[in-house]
Amino acid sequence: MDQNSSMFGYLRQDSIAGLVVFLVAVPLCLGIAIACGVPPLSGLVAGIAGGLIVPWISRSSLSVTGPAAGLTSIVLTEVSALGGLAPFLTAVIIAGGVQVILGVLRAGRFADLVPSAVIKGMLAAIGIIIIMKQLPVLVGLNDDLTDMLGEGIPSHFTPGAALVGALSLILLYTWKYTPFARYKLISPALVTVVVASVVAAVIAGSPGLALTADQFVSIPTGGATALFDALPRPDFAAFVTPAVWGVGVTIAVVASIETLLSLQAIDRLDPLKRHSPPNRELLAQGAANAVSGFFGGLPVTAVIVRSGANVAAGGRERFSALFHGILLVGAVLFAAELMNKIPLACLAAVLIQVGLNLAKPALFKAQFKLGATQLAPFAITIAAVLALDLLKGVIIGIVVGVGFILFQNSRKAVEAGKDASGVWQVRFRRDGTFLSKPTIVSALDEVRNGEEVVLDGSGEYIDHDVKEVIATFLEDARNRNIKVSLIGIDLAGATAGGGH
Repeated sequence: MDQNSSMFGYLRQDSIAGLVVFLVAVPLCLGIAIACGVPPLSGLVAGIAGGLIVPWISRSSLSVTGPAAGLTSIVLTEVSALGGLAPFLTAVIIAGGVQVILGVLRAGRFADLVPSAVIKGMLAAIGIIIIMKQLPVLVGLNDDLTDMLGEGIPSHFTPGAALVGALSLILLYTWKYTPFARYKLISPALVTVVVASVVAAVIAGSPGLALTADQFVSIPTGGATALFDALPRPDFAAFVTPAVWGVGVTIAVVASIETLLSLQAIDRLDPLKRHSPPNRELLAQGAANAVSGFFGGLPVTAVIVRSGANVAAGGRERFSALFHGILLVGAVLFAAELMNKIPLACLAAVLIQVGLNLAKPALFKAQFKLGATQLAPFAITIAAVLALDLLKGVIIGIVVGVGFILFQNSRKAVEAGKDASGVWQVRFRRDGTFLSKPTIVSALDEVRNGEEVVLDGSGEYIDHDVKEVIATFLEDARNRNIKVSLIGIDLAGATAGGGH
């Protein structure tokens, strides 16, 4: 199929898929906003911006954009660090501008340079953070997990919230065993929200179980005017604050990486095997982030959960994402009172499931089986993200990952041994750089007086440092009666003594 075919070519199929995506998106938009400690309306605005803006610019037929769990830790940390939501929204606008610049500079392929172990570690750390933040909400508390564990059960613990949270988790994790799981139009998260809301209404009359007002979603009612007045506003004076620009760049980098990874995953799920241009996607995401930040929304990325639901529901073109955005607008304008009946404990359960999917035990087991070169960057990235912040943790993980790669390459740079006739065969298996000098020196030190050596660098790059090591060995060889043959190695310009 033509990659640039009209997004209105399959209105029936895409309308159905868009409805499914909308049903998946509502609880996630609300839950992610609450997990970030911002008004639920900000999550819905982000979903609307992603749905209404991205399809017009992107050329990804099946990806869906909205607030992402992967940015939760950034929002949580930086809203507090910048002194409130208003300057953070300014950072979201800046992030959008940076993403547009990255798209213009055709930087979409640079995400492929991030080691896989670091990406998995980043996502696992985000999952752990989400779980830690949502466990107290699951049982009706406003404390951090450390406070909850340290104080035991506080006096404001609500058994009703714990009941709703437990039922929600049970429903989410047993859904696949029910006969309803075969129907694509039914979203388990939405069904969980409906059931939890009904349970909360039933126990409202019980003094021991009733949930308090602050344990429900809170979206302004009163129509479009009231909603517009309730929207958080960016602080435009913060555009001259260096810290805000730093946060904006951080959001842009992390959001771009998550978007491009999701894009690759969705392309693999696409039954028509279409390719989504990454640079065009950065332009689309940048525009959506700028709009989202301007209207008080969270930062957005292409998200695999909603995109996967789009594929499963038979989506064919970008209209499905656009239609889901239109439905979100309708929900905000006409269903705010219904959404205000959703218990926060239920949304916490939905997010805990998201967190466990990001940090599932099978992932840790798989990384362990891959050995130290994959396990160490993975584990160090998780530890650094949890101890510092997302961007610093990823940078540390990349440095560690590159270090392991260089170490492995340097160890296996040469292969040395005697052949059947007793001649030393020293063969370069990789490029010979300064990092491989210790291995090369160690191999040459094994050669004894009067022996014969063949140094074969055919087809490999040999840098000046290694050439100096070889030149030094050649000078020593003349005094030790060692015969040396060079294959594919040009020592022009190399002097003895510089590298040994």
